[in-house]
Amino acid sequence: MSEGRTPAQIEADIVRRRQELAVTLDEIGVRVHPKTIVGNASASVRQTVDRTAGRAYVAVNRAVTSVRGELFSADGAPRMERIVPVAVAAVALVVVLSGRSSKRKGKRK
Repeated sequence: MSEGRTPAQIEADIVRRRQELAVTLDEIGVRVHPKTIVGNASASVRQTVDRTAGRAYVAVNRAVTSVRGELFSADGAPRMERIVPVAVAAVALVVVLSGRSSKRKGKRK
């Protein structure tokens, strides 16, 4: 196996392998260091939050665009035949909810 190699070549090979091993051990030390682990975990969480927020933004934007398309014509003019029923329903909902709220306040006294 070591035929034809001089002791100096063998020693140089050992020194080179020790240096490679030292570099590998340093890399492992960095990878398992608590600050590195926390940094990697927080980067992963940030990435997940950014991706989720982006998806939520797209979904809300689509919903707003859809509602806008239902309530306004292509030229931007309001479609009163659709806006009035929505406004009436919203007012009715507010009245019902405020009536419930005042009934609850009356029961607590």
